[in-house]
Amino acid sequence: MVLLLVILAGAVIAWAVGIPPLAEIRTLVARAGWAGPVLYAGLYAGLALTPAPAGVLSITAGILFGLPTGLGVVLAGAVVGAALAFGLARALGRDAVRRLDNARLQRLDALVRRRGLLAVIGVRLVPLVPFTTLSYACGLTAVRPRDYLLGTAIGILPAAAAYVTLGATGAEPGSVPFLVALGGLAVLALAGVWLGRRNAVRTRAVTERTPTP
Repeated sequence: MVLLLVILAGAVIAWAVGIPPLAEIRTLVARAGWAGPVLYAGLYAGLALTPAPAGVLSITAGILFGLPTGLGVVLAGAVVGAALAFGLARALGRDAVRRLDNARLQRLDALVRRRGLLAVIGVRLVPLVPFTTLSYACGLTAVRPRDYLLGTAIGILPAAAAYVTLGATGAEPGSVPFLVALGGLAVLALAGVWLGRRNAVRTRAVTERTPTP
């Protein structure tokens, strides 16, 4: 929700101060040809390994490339970056987690493996949960790489589309696409909170079936 307020404030400031027309910005970017989207996707992937805010990067892609190119750039960069973070965590920390002698943790790990795709989609739908944190955390679990990558691509699609739309239409903060995208992010945030609480209750019920030694 804080990010939504920042976006609104930025849009108001941009409208009041004045920014170059989007057409002019995209004309400059278009001169770079195919290199522009590829380089930005690579930058996005690299920054996805750090705490850099994914929402801001996605909005910037919308400003630079518009729709639908900006969305394609964001999805490519985000999935590649998520895969790299997942791979690092899996290689460096998974064995340590597997060796932990904790019955509840083992049950949770087994649950994530069985329902990996749905679990990843669920957590990725929450725009307020740090993207990078989830990527590394998933690498420490038993979720299958296939389920993780597919779940990431599906789960981030709604929020990514909304953020890119905000960037693409940011020069007109009162436009219907801008308002719809902003409303969509608010709905995703609320739905994410509800889903998170629901999953927490279910997970607690599963893990508490086995007492801790």
